[in-house]
Amino acid sequence: MTRFEELLGVDFEGRRTGDVDDVIYGGYDHAAHRERVPGLVGLLRDAAADDGERFLACLALVAWGEPVGYETVRRTSLQPRAAPWYDLLIDRKFSVDSSYGQFSAAAADSRELAEEKGSSALRVETFRSLIRMADREYFEEKLGDYLDEAVVRACLPDIRDVIGRGLGAVAAGVPFRFDVATQLVDLANSIVVVDEDAAVELVLRILRAAPAGRTMAHAVAAVHRAKGPAGRVLADHLYRGGTAHVRALLEEDGIAWR
Repeated sequence: MTRFEELLGVDFEGRRTGDVDDVIYGGYDHAAHRERVPGLVGLLRDAAADDGERFLACLALVAWGEPVGYETVRRTSLQPRAAPWYDLLIDRKFSVDSSYGQFSAAAADSRELAEEKGSSALRVETFRSLIRMADREYFEEKLGDYLDEAVVRACLPDIRDVIGRGLGAVAAGVPFRFDVATQLVDLANSIVVVDEDAAVELVLRILRAAPAGRTMAHAVAAVHRAKGPAGRVLADHLYRGGTAHVRALLEEDGIAWR
């Protein structure tokens, strides 16, 4: 077996597998995943290794709450398109790189292991780095919905800043390779759990700048999460300006939109 196969091609019962996810997710329930960490770090740092294998090594390290994984994502976020694996994973909808969405999902799943390993602060900083890229890089709907309340509270200024930058770019007519407005709405939706009024204010700002059907459909999530009057204001805005699909989404769960 190759080094990669030994690390991520054999599950924790010793069986060969062609699905790396079997090994990564299996690591959550097997302390033996720690034995593979040094090898994965070596693979990640080997510039001569296959770029895809280095990406998967980093993904496993992030998922397992390892500081090296978090630090690598934070470092590559400074120049995201210079990462060795950039453009290896291409999203079908927009034909753009989607690797950072995978890292976001892995960081979300790493919560319990990060607590065990004392790396929770690094996990938050990793999300901060990812959030700061949300006006430039595509996350395949794996950012806003993946932020837990503690991360949202810690990164609230960063969420506000990136939404502001994104809206500024939209107003200036900057061309985007993906649906940035909807990605920003997903981020604004995450704020509902800590500040409904602020979340709705941000969502409405985005919708006024980019009132597309897909963006409005995603904004319905803020209505579903809201408990107070701000949610009803947003629901009314969406009902009046949205498509039949948006109105149908609003009516789910018996939401009173009028």
